[in-house]
Amino acid sequence: MKILVLGAAGMIGRKLIERLLSVGTLRGEAISSIHAFDVVEARIENSGTIDVSIEAGDITNVETVNRMVADRPDVIFHLAAIVSGEAEAEFEKGYSINLDGTQNLFQAIIAEKDYMPRVVYASSIAVFGAPFPSFIEDEFHHTPLTSYGTQKAIGELLLADFTRKGHFDGIGLRFPTIVVRPGKPNLAASGFFSNIVREPLAGQEAVLPVPRDVMHWMASPRAAVNFCIHAAEIDGEKVGPRRNLTLPGVAATVGEMIEALERVAGSEVVARIKEVPDETIIGIVDNWPKRFVAKRAESLGFQAEASFDAIIKAPIEDELGGSV
Repeated sequence: MKILVLGAAGMIGRKLIERLLSVGTLRGEAISSIHAFDVVEARIENSGTIDVSIEAGDITNVETVNRMVADRPDVIFHLAAIVSGEAEAEFEKGYSINLDGTQNLFQAIIAEKDYMPRVVYASSIAVFGAPFPSFIEDEFHHTPLTSYGTQKAIGELLLADFTRKGHFDGIGLRFPTIVVRPGKPNLAASGFFSNIVREPLAGQEAVLPVPRDVMHWMASPRAAVNFCIHAAEIDGEKVGPRRNLTLPGVAATVGEMIEALERVAGSEVVARIKEVPDETIIGIVDNWPKRFVAKRAESLGFQAEASFDAIIKAPIEDELGGSV
């Protein structure tokens, strides 16, 4: 079993590779190699027998993508993208990486004859746009109101069509916002959802740029890795022709997040959150969906946390050794 991970230096990519190295198998087969690709070299510790190659490069370079696909990996995790805030601020860069890079991958697969990999494509709930019903069901239409959401929606259509034509076996995952992300803040407009938990837990001040009544759909990094692995292993016939799935998560307001943080870590931690409204961030978040009914994904075995308390406990256990 050969695996290619695009976006391997990102949080989900790194944690996914760590999990794969730990379990050593995927789709019932022993993993022989993992190719970890990103714009910078991924930091991956490997003390086992699986061959891990780490490469820094540009997904918009056709020759680079063709070469990686020519190795004919059995499973390709396409997690590479620039995130929402950066894609909105840098229009051409967003389309180059998020759309052209995806097309490069799909075209490279077509060029390989008698080749049918499983492709797991990281999409986003940003493919949906306001106005929203109270609960967004699987049949809700796609009208993204950001460049990032538009790029991901186009990628979903391509994934479904290339799968229908028999070029590869694709599964698209509309991730909730993943919190609490370890490490430093990124350029995602949604980054504050992690920041207001991560920084206070680390003894640092965090800025909250939106009102406390803002609601969002979230899951933990642990759940995100589980989503990826389940998508790689699921029977495509059970998924059917609608290859893009809205994933389960937890709907919580910022106020509820802060209340959960206080229950888990105490009032001293919560006191480190400083409310500083940012109209740009508020404007972006206002166009995001808030609550889903992810019946299709749940019926196919995808699972997330049951509460935001559990989402907070996941990084405490995984990153902080179980204590704060």
